[in-house]
Amino acid sequence: MDRFSTAALIEEPITPPVQINYTKLLINGQFVDSASGKTFPTLDPRTGEVIAHVAEGDAEDINRAVSAARKAFDEGPWPKMSAYERSRIILRFADLVEKNMKELAALETWDNGKPYEQALKVELPKFVRLFHYYAGWADKIHGLTVPADGPYHVQVLHEPIGVAGQIIPWNFPLLMFAWKVGPALACGNTIVLKTAEQTPLTGLYVAKLFHEAGLPPGVLNVVSGYGPTAGAALANHMDVDKLAFTGSTDTGKIVLKLAARSNLKPVTLELGGKSPFIICEDANIDKAVEMAHFALFFNQGQCCCAGSRTFVHESVYDKFLEKAKARAIRRTVGDPFKKGIEQGPQIDSEQFEKVLRYIRSGIDSNATLECGGERLGSKGFFIQPTVFSNVEDNMLIAQDEIFGPVQTILKFKDLDEVIKRANMTPYGLAAGVFTSNLDTANTLSRGLRAGTVWINCFNIFDAAIPFGGYKMSGIGREKGIYSLNNYLQVKAVVTPLKNSAWL
Repeated sequence: MDRFSTAALIEEPITPPVQINYTKLLINGQFVDSASGKTFPTLDPRTGEVIAHVAEGDAEDINRAVSAARKAFDEGPWPKMSAYERSRIILRFADLVEKNMKELAALETWDNGKPYEQALKVELPKFVRLFHYYAGWADKIHGLTVPADGPYHVQVLHEPIGVAGQIIPWNFPLLMFAWKVGPALACGNTIVLKTAEQTPLTGLYVAKLFHEAGLPPGVLNVVSGYGPTAGAALANHMDVDKLAFTGSTDTGKIVLKLAARSNLKPVTLELGGKSPFIICEDANIDKAVEMAHFALFFNQGQCCCAGSRTFVHESVYDKFLEKAKARAIRRTVGDPFKKGIEQGPQIDSEQFEKVLRYIRSGIDSNATLECGGERLGSKGFFIQPTVFSNVEDNMLIAQDEIFGPVQTILKFKDLDEVIKRANMTPYGLAAGVFTSNLDTANTLSRGLRAGTVWINCFNIFDAAIPFGGYKMSGIGREKGIYSLNNYLQVKAVVTPLKNSAWL
């Protein structure tokens, strides 16, 4: 559509200010080729061209990595090291990341397509903050002494669970690395982490920094590869004690099945969402428009908790729609390395085509296409910011997780109605509420079945705030104190007391 500028896309792509140094698997503290010798290409979403060829791990490489992690846990210094020393290594790692922030941000943008300013100024500081947070927890994990109904001394110990398998997604490669690795290491575990095949580069880079910080060999192993091979082998492995996965709900079901049929390892799942963002009649419309825009379009719409169902009270619907459409048209799309760009490309051709199919579905189901709806430029995976109005609950664009820059705007009459409709989904990851009325905020926050409810804000991801979903949005919580429970075993130790002065 001619209302969107493509000038930024016609220019030659900016050369990223970083070199590719790490493309091999990291197993037992060493970068090694895959057992098969195979590699796979990781692509620049701006152009579809190859950035680098990365070692393609499969079942044999997962076996090697798990063996290294098992030996490091059973025989190595990491779980036997004092918690204080573990925390010092994690802090040294965070310091190294701070020194390499610009290179890491450039690598993340090049491999993922997200705006460089977002990676550098938002995501890397949060990455560092998360490791500071979990370094602080390392020497504060302790058990309990509990009374018994008789002459017994009872200790409750919190022990590391062992070898943790972790599978992270492509939309936030560095942050998901932090969410998984931080609590696992703080608790004294060892790790085999599989990066997403679309974005393997930053995980290998920061794992190298961890070893520079003094992490013993075998504690953190990183395998790049595909889900059906490397990912399935990790989920199905008999010597992995715990599994954590972030990704789609459909893949989460497969992961859970593989974990159950192998050694019944416990699984943490952070899966999909179709989060409602509710604009009440008393809302400040200008602020609500900007927040709803951010809730949906952040990270090219590739966010599991995106506010992808914008419910607007009928009394302010038309005013909101007009301003939301204008804001989407103003959104700057182009080379994510260019200053001022708000939106880069989608991750790859598969996701690009998926989003365009959903846009066609919206048009075919008689939703009103207010703006966007088409490819932007002729190269790479850029999509115009898209807004649909007159959306009904039964349309696919209001039911499925699109994972792209497509805002669907629905109308509601009262709170009872919108609570019912907002909850009418298999997902329950997050929700947003925009209102100036405290009673309304309380009513909605308690009525919405979601793991996080943001009131007059969205996408607040502090290290201490737990994150996870209801229903098919996952199992368990990440971040905060709750994530530590994912990586600890609870053991009761009971000892008889002889002639005790007290019980």
